[in-house]
Amino acid sequence: MRKQRESLWLENNKILRKLFLGFIHIHILHHAKEHPIYGSWMLDELREHGYTISAGTLYPIFHGMEADGLLLKEDQLVDGKIRKYYRITEKGEAILIEARAKAYELFKEIKE
Repeated sequence: MRKQRESLWLENNKILRKLFLGFIHIHILHHAKEHPIYGSWMLDELREHGYTISAGTLYPIFHGMEADGLLLKEDQLVDGKIRKYYRITEKGEAILIEARAKAYELFKEIKE
């Protein structure tokens, strides 16, 4: 019985993780529109919203969004180290507008 519960928890966790990845993408676009973002800041921001992801998950998301033309990366020297900042592109802004509209419609439908 315990193994069944653990298996069900793991399965549910994987499903939720897949769903939340889309929300994380929207969070990234939203914040990259407000100001340039970087990895550790974004991890802290996501944690404040209840998401627990690692840098090993976040950076591939950044790279994929950059490859898709949604984010633009800029290296800056900060305290003697190179920090990668990401900001939204015009394409990213258009996608964010569409994602917000879809999220709003979904929220209206499921809120009750």
